[in-house]
Amino acid sequence: MSIAMTVPVGKAENETLEDNSRHANIVSEAATTDGFHLVIDALKANDIDTIFGLVGIPITDLARLAQAEGLRFIGFRHEQHAGHAAAIAGYMTQKPGICLTVSAPGFLNGLTALANATTNCFPMILISGSSEREIVDLQQGDYEEMDQLNAAKPYCKAAYRVLHAEDIGVGLARAIRAAVSGRPGGVYLDLPAKLLSQTIDAQKAKDSLIRVIDAAPRQIPAQDAVQRALDVIKGAKRPLILLGKGASYAQADEDIRALVEKTGIPYLPMSMAKGLLPDTHEQSAAAARSFVLQEADVVVLIGARLNWLLAHGKGKTWGAAPKKFVQIDISPTEIDSNVAIAAPVIGDIGSCVKALLAGVDANFGKPSAEWTGAIAERKNKNLTKMAATLAQNPSPMNFHSALGAIRDVLKKHPDINLVNEGANTLDYARSIIDQYQPRKRFDSGTWGVMGIGMGFAIGAAVTSGLPVVAIEGDSAFGFSGMELETICRYELPITTIIFNNNGVYRGTDVNPTGGKDVAPTVFVKGARYDKMIEAFGGIGYNVTTPAELTKALEESIASGKPVLINAVIDESAGTESGRLTNLNPQSAAMKK
Repeated sequence: MSIAMTVPVGKAENETLEDNSRHANIVSEAATTDGFHLVIDALKANDIDTIFGLVGIPITDLARLAQAEGLRFIGFRHEQHAGHAAAIAGYMTQKPGICLTVSAPGFLNGLTALANATTNCFPMILISGSSEREIVDLQQGDYEEMDQLNAAKPYCKAAYRVLHAEDIGVGLARAIRAAVSGRPGGVYLDLPAKLLSQTIDAQKAKDSLIRVIDAAPRQIPAQDAVQRALDVIKGAKRPLILLGKGASYAQADEDIRALVEKTGIPYLPMSMAKGLLPDTHEQSAAAARSFVLQEADVVVLIGARLNWLLAHGKGKTWGAAPKKFVQIDISPTEIDSNVAIAAPVIGDIGSCVKALLAGVDANFGKPSAEWTGAIAERKNKNLTKMAATLAQNPSPMNFHSALGAIRDVLKKHPDINLVNEGANTLDYARSIIDQYQPRKRFDSGTWGVMGIGMGFAIGAAVTSGLPVVAIEGDSAFGFSGMELETICRYELPITTIIFNNNGVYRGTDVNPTGGKDVAPTVFVKGARYDKMIEAFGGIGYNVTTPAELTKALEESIASGKPVLINAVIDESAGTESGRLTNLNPQSAAMKK
């Protein structure tokens, strides 16, 4: 317990033992603490040891005191990226990552990350200082006045405000449980300025703390639901297992692998589920993705949702073959959200997979050689085609030649965390770079947002203590580029690789009026992003060939220091909106 003592004035040096004893009792009775210390004690009581944030009114002293009490405080240049770091820490650990911000504008900056965490089912808690309730509620114009609690509610799982110091323990306990139980997500915790400076009896404060027990209890699936699912799978002629990032979050790695291998069913990982089984596993159907989605007759969804990333489970992506879906999800309301689910299995993924696995015995029929052979044939064809593309050495580099160089280096370092964002940079890297371990790939996720790069990289490095390689499109990097200073300040082993093609998607557009302004998608030609990190004491490389990129990346990883590699690629490389061209409407008038 951190306590701010109220100490009586002592007597002369020759005071009696009786006097000393009497004064000690007075000190004990008068011992107090305050809201600042109580927030820290509540975090420590729940084994939370790291805060990501940005200081200012009214939480500067909270950050100082947290550091003094042994918590690690990672200070950012923008709250959004601190929030992304907290979110990815939550995904990696199954404990809520903590983001601390100032009021109003700082809160709003963090709110984007909070909403993204909720959408992606990452547990995090956004803690923001706020202005005084009596002034805010009467709209009397306080400093950074905003009703933050109600502003946050639509974008998170839960939102709480603490007004009295004795309720801080309860408030944090509720936030923790809400963030990690059921479907994980973001939680907002509002701490008005007056709360932090409130004093409270130290013993009363200590008694008010809550250590959350079993915050995410197992949710055991119904046995009849498990049997229904097994029956549907047994009846399949062309089964497919589809692994989502929820399967990766569950940390049920051994049972998931056992289910895949015992059933012999081909599997397809979504991008953040890559590495649950090595991408080189013989049952991986990733290189035949389009084929298996169209031709499968039973699809087992494990921690994956039939949202836009999977074309909502219908349309040409899924082909004409009739489909039956088995869906494992902790949320009953996810079932039938887009198409009918033949066999819903509701519960936590670890318990559901274990239950299914128990039903797979020696008599459980494996997929036919016709089905697995057809997949293997399509895989081999696509992999041969990809190998030929990667073997090319165009000048200047394109996405394939640059990513091929990165892939070969990262293959030697399977424990490295990989962050990836951009349009084409994300699309190509997802299919080219293999993952060998779970929870090592972090990308734009369910919302497909840009700007997660440096926040995710910092969060992954701090949480794991392992190196990070962030592969960034030059446009995506622009959202969080100032966090290079944060990376250098904390001397984090992060290598940022920027695919620099001079613009959004590509740098070849021109202003049709012939005016001085460049086209909306074009950046400064020949920008030297490597010079940015050098300004903060990091190491910069400017590379133009795969060989130079290979050498720079190997040296960067070996150094364990903050590095940025400016990888110059063909400015005409890439396509408009990457693989999401169909989501980006274009004016017919512009085409005339």
